[in-house]
Parts: sequence; C-alpha cells; structure tokens
Amino acid sequence: MRQAWAVSNSSDPLRDSPGDSLFVKICGLRTERDVDTAVEAGADALGFVFSASPRRIDAAGAARLCRRVPAGVLTVGVFRGEPLDHVRSVATASGIRAVQLHGTEDRGFYDELAAGGWTLIRAAAFGDSVPRCGELGEDMLLLDAPVPGSGTAWDWTRKTPAGPGEKWLLAGGLTPDNVRDAVAATRPWGVDVSSGVESSRGVKDPALITAFLQAARSLTAGAPGDVT
Repeated sequence: MRQAWAVSNSSDPLRDSPGDSLFVKICGLRTERDVDTAVEAGADALGFVFSASPRRIDAAGAARLCRRVPAGVLTVGVFRGEPLDHVRSVATASGIRAVQLHGTEDRGFYDELAAGGWTLIRAAAFGDSVPRCGELGEDMLLLDAPVPGSGTAWDWTRKTPAGPGEKWLLAGGLTPDNVRDAVAATRPWGVDVSSGVESSRGVKDPALITAFLQAARSLTAGAPGDVT
C-alpha cells in the first residue's frame, strides 16, 4: 500500500488548497550540513541524486542522511533513465520515501513503483505541449527548463503552466533573488532548486539554502494574486 506522508505545517501532506504555503524542495544534497540546513530552514522535501551528476550520492550515503530527516520532511530519490529493478533496489536500500523520474518511463513503470508504496514525482520539460499532473499516475509533476537540469534561468512566462489546482513544482534556474518573480509569473504549487543554492557546481551553500527558503516561505501557492 502506498504510504501517505506528513508535512509539519499542513494537515494535508499534498496541500490541495490554493493559499497554502509554497511547497519547497531542495535537491542535490550530499552532506549532513546540507541536510541539517535545509531541514532547519523549513524545507518540505529533500532530493538525493542517484544518476550521473556532480551531486550524485550512493544508496548507503543517502540512507545515512535520510536517518537525520524528520518524518514531516519528504525524502526524494532522483533517477534519470535507470531500469525499474535498479530504481526499486536503490530506493529500498536508501530508505527514501519518494521517487522522482527524469526520463521516458511509461505508465506501467509508474504503476510498479506505486505498488511499492513510494510517492511519485514525474519530471518533464516545457516543450511544445505542457504535461498534466497525474497523466502517468504520479503524485506530483516537476516542470523544468527546456534543457532539464541545466540550472539555467529561462522565460517562465512563455508557456502556460500546468492547470489550476495541479500539484506541480517549478524548477530550472531558480535562485533566492528570482524565486518571487518566478512564482508570481507561473503560480506553481511548489518550487524545486539545486544549482541556485550552490557556491560552486555540486557544492551547496548554507546561506543560499536559508535565503531561498526565506524567500519562498514569504509566498503562497497555486492561485492568482497569492504572491504577497
């Protein structure tokens, strides 16, 4: 059975209503300092990258870090194009509670992981059409830059974002300085950041993590006029 997870500042872990605080995920964490800083600053979710990346971590390292994370913060494993058995094995060994997929996985792939009890996040890029949350059975949709994972800021206003009320996260080039404008332009349910809180590629900066969360926590999610 799939397990529900709780967020400390919401009775509904997946926050159905506009006007709730913005859901914030800090991705690419690799050290105890990274994790502790993000948790203390109020992150809702922490991402651990298991695919080829300067931010890559192995299952044992992620398991050690996950043990530091309180129950109200979602731990997410990030995968890009790996086989189902590998994803299942790493997710189980690391103890993460959600799986984020960047790739061409089909509905059957998602259904198999759903049967294992993980919360599912589908990552997709803005292209000629905009994906909709739930099309493949995912719980959340992450919409990234046209070149996913590049960390490059892009024109968030050039495409209509996901539909109203959908649980979708904006990603791609976000920083403490631009997250407010990005949220005002697109009105997402949440945001995801990695390179925007780094001092160098793959190296998180505690001050930037804190600043990003402070900026994001001043915003609300999901409806026109909610940016205050």
